[in-house]
Amino acid sequence: MAARDMQFVQGQYYHIYNRGAGRGNICLDDDDFTNILWRIKEYFAKFSIAIIAYCLMPNHYHWLVRQDGVVEARMLPQRVFNGYAKHFNQRHQRSGTLFEGPFRAKLVDKDEYLRHLPRYIHGNPVKAGFAAAPELWPYSNYAEWLGTRTGTLVDHAFIDQFYPDRGRYKQSVLDYLTNIHTLPPALLRYLENLYEPDAKD
Repeated sequence: MAARDMQFVQGQYYHIYNRGAGRGNICLDDDDFTNILWRIKEYFAKFSIAIIAYCLMPNHYHWLVRQDGVVEARMLPQRVFNGYAKHFNQRHQRSGTLFEGPFRAKLVDKDEYLRHLPRYIHGNPVKAGFAAAPELWPYSNYAEWLGTRTGTLVDHAFIDQFYPDRGRYKQSVLDYLTNIHTLPPALLRYLENLYEPDAKD
């Protein structure tokens, strides 16, 4: 759903995502990825938006966030990527739009989705062929979920609620990637139609 049509409410979870114009890259090197991460760090605490799961990819991104305060969650991608797009164009001597359109947002109001959407997000680099294992992709908070990296872009209380056993979460991601256990059918249908304007649950 386009963000302009979304009602952002305190206490709710949202899947926020977007991809590059013409499916082109939004990050060309490590400095680009790092720049986005620093921009997220600049705003997420200030806006009281919890980062549950994230993954930055060369041509798209996925975030699962929770709006903890009165500042609408839509403000985070707006602030991060408005500045980043200008930085990217200047740094790489290009012009024009970086993204194919405004970011999209989906209310995540089912525990089933909350439990399984992080697996999809963290497994994205493997599914797309950029990493042999999710822990080998540095631009997600999968390592924070496992406790092998002490980054700040993570909500440990959420992990404790849904996956108190970190090893069990790691195995669940592996099971998803090897098709031992698939995502819930309704979530799969949603993920297959992320960029369709009239995608249904």
